[in-house]
Amino acid sequence: MRKPIYVTMPTLAPLEEVNELMQGIWESGIMTHNGPLVQRFEKEVCEYLKVPQMVSCCNGTLALQMAIKAIGKQGEIITSPFTFIATISSIMWEHCTPVFVDIDPKTLDIDASKIEEKITCHTVAIMPVHVFGNNCDFEAIDAVAKAHNIPVIYDACHSVGATYKGESVFKQGTISVTSFHATKMLNTAEGGGIFTLNKEIDEKLRRIRFFGFENHADIVEDGFNGKMTEAHAAIGIANLRYLDKALEDRKEKYARYKEILGQNPEIAFQKITTGCNYSYFPAIFKDEEIALKVVAALNAENIFPRRYFYPSVNTFTKLVPYVPMPKSEDIASRILCLPLHVRMSMQDIEEIAELTLKTSK
Repeated sequence: MRKPIYVTMPTLAPLEEVNELMQGIWESGIMTHNGPLVQRFEKEVCEYLKVPQMVSCCNGTLALQMAIKAIGKQGEIITSPFTFIATISSIMWEHCTPVFVDIDPKTLDIDASKIEEKITCHTVAIMPVHVFGNNCDFEAIDAVAKAHNIPVIYDACHSVGATYKGESVFKQGTISVTSFHATKMLNTAEGGGIFTLNKEIDEKLRRIRFFGFENHADIVEDGFNGKMTEAHAAIGIANLRYLDKALEDRKEKYARYKEILGQNPEIAFQKITTGCNYSYFPAIFKDEEIALKVVAALNAENIFPRRYFYPSVNTFTKLVPYVPMPKSEDIASRILCLPLHVRMSMQDIEEIAELTLKTSK
């Protein structure tokens, strides 16, 4: 039997490049507390993305919490039901209430035309999700937000390398948040990044990340320990050198999958908006029965796709009251993300696509 092929694997720099950076940590004895490698990682990411500033932290979920905390208000946050649970848990941990707006079943992003009707006097933020690195409708969302003077926090956890009008998507919104988890296009093993063009918010985020301290002297914010370690930053610095290659590799493999699976008109694909980073390959089948049939066939060959995102998070009734989101629930029941990562060969892609094609007919 073939070696397991998982839905995703980390893009990793050669170990010797990481070890060289780790050696410096051992020599300096500095492991954390905004050390030199964390500062270097932030600087190099900003230079690569051509953004003015980034606050790194220990994971993407905490990055979302920090963004909400930086807004400084508690109330309702409008978001998508088609996302990972971290989007919702970060809202709830900051004592806010998620309010769902159903998705556009083609782009899989929040339906921007339905946001305004969910705005109330209790709305404190809008948190759209760039699903699978596919950009939301920035213009429509920002127009609504400005009309009601509501901040926008973009959950861009899938979006390293995604662009809008030739610039990083992290320049959009009041705050934009990404993840450097091992499965993401750029990883630090675990980590997160928060971007804003607002210098005051950036400074506030840095205080929140370090217990709320101002200049290590006085507590001026309700903060916590959100610091990235030097070891994680070292991994990120090394991996950043290979991001361009990883992005191009994803795009080529995505295109080959679509070329083969497009032979079945009953398999639908995410409508790609300009600037997507192709970080995942979602395929949408005619119904759940066929999707599960494909899962079984691939698993039998030691291939492990994943039902991203299943179930639709509005159905987690132990956390939130159930509100029907028919489009999200429908897509969630019959979507699969097929394996897509730098360790796969084009032959792997073709074999998986052919088996999926055969099974789905």
